[in-house]
Amino acid sequence: MTATTLTADLFAEPLTHHGEGPIWLRDRGLAVLDMLAGDIVLVSPDGAETARHHIGPVVAALRERSADGYVVGTERGFALLRRDFSIEDEITCWDDASVRMNDGAADPQGRFWCGSMAYDLTPSAGALWRLDPDRTVTEVVSDIGCSNGLAWTRDGTTALYIDSVTGRVDRLDVAPDGSIARREPFVDLTGQGFPDGLAVDAADGVWAALYGRGRLLHFDRAGAQDAEVSLPVAQVTACCFGGDDYSRLFVTTSRHELSDPEPLAGAVFVVQPAIGGFAAPTFAG
Repeated sequence: MTATTLTADLFAEPLTHHGEGPIWLRDRGLAVLDMLAGDIVLVSPDGAETARHHIGPVVAALRERSADGYVVGTERGFALLRRDFSIEDEITCWDDASVRMNDGAADPQGRFWCGSMAYDLTPSAGALWRLDPDRTVTEVVSDIGCSNGLAWTRDGTTALYIDSVTGRVDRLDVAPDGSIARREPFVDLTGQGFPDGLAVDAADGVWAALYGRGRLLHFDRAGAQDAEVSLPVAQVTACCFGGDDYSRLFVTTSRHELSDPEPLAGAVFVVQPAIGGFAAPTFAG
């Protein structure tokens, strides 16, 4: 199959150092994370920064709460935020300062998941954590190298997940109680770059960001590559569907540790794929 090449347009000039975790908020539009600065950045429909909220040393993932406010992955755990982004409650999962949260998402059952990694990528130092609506925390998967992209299919039974050091996208069959019933490889990206964030579309296809290679690759639900996007920056980090009908794919980038920063590193791009997405699940706690 010949992959279709799509064009990425500039949506927002550089507004992050290490842009990550884009999410379309129901009544506020696009939010992106300046992850290692610990900031949530709100972006207007015309690509301008409208507000910046500092959460802590790291803000790893952001989702809406079903009632009001937000939930985030923090450096070493979780935090519940009010609607004004002030902190309502914090939950610490570990004390080791060499390990931080890195990426996460809510599932259709209303739980919030976030995975960790060592700052220096020490093998097996990370884990995949789950925050339930009653605010209990469970370490679901251990011995993770760099927990990264995570998203669910619309029916809520299957998650697509990246541990970047494996070079793969995996499929996780999630049991009703939130345990992992089965984990199996979905796509092997060895040699194509460092797989980072991902998004699942309305047909259960997967967009995966390749950090260091300036590309997004799309795979259909069977794992066949059928589309790609090339961007003018190397460090492509993550993507999400957004817009009123969730037809647009927003892409974050980074200038972190670039010896010769590219002019558009840290910018946000937008792509119009053939198949759109859907609203991200919210946290029920």
